[in-house]
Amino acid sequence: MSLSLNEIEATARKAARGAGLSWGEAEEAGRATRWLCAHGLDGCGDLAVLLRGPRHAGPDISPGQWSASRPLCALRTGIALSDFAHLLPGGPIRLTPVAHPRLLLPFASAAARALRKTITLHNAGFIATTDGTQTALTGQPQSKATVTLTLGGAVTRPLPSARRATPVPTDWARLLSFAARTYAPATEASRLAGAGAGLSDND
Repeated sequence: MSLSLNEIEATARKAARGAGLSWGEAEEAGRATRWLCAHGLDGCGDLAVLLRGPRHAGPDISPGQWSASRPLCALRTGIALSDFAHLLPGGPIRLTPVAHPRLLLPFASAAARALRKTITLHNAGFIATTDGTQTALTGQPQSKATVTLTLGGAVTRPLPSARRATPVPTDWARLLSFAARTYAPATEASRLAGAGAGLSDND
């Protein structure tokens, strides 16, 4: 199953909304999922895991460290990074810990573009560097990981670009299931107003 990036983004946005995220968070989820897929990563799988799991926290922002009483939500933390990217020139920021941290990459890319700087994200299991146009990734983040963001680094082996995505069928089905929650249930009036004969019989 090969899908366009437009279809990926629209379905991801609806799925996030159907899972109970706010409109703004759902918009960001759609864009982040598209970004990951456009860079050859499993954005649909990352979002599906996030939506089916427990709700994680947005970060409490303090100098040098963003944390909460429970694991940080990568989506909400990424949105915060978009709003507070100007703090990065003040020194590294430690995120403790982040659930599904690969979802941070689209937001780090946007922050790098806004700052016109290169940003590096790293922990013991992976390192990612982005200049806002290209992104390199070595290793794979764990499901929960403490991530440190710093300015600087070089994008030596950028991720390939992709125009379409091939999500895992079970992940795609899960996103469609969440998206279906946004559809209004049919009523007798809507059925009669729709296509077809309704109660009339023209034969």
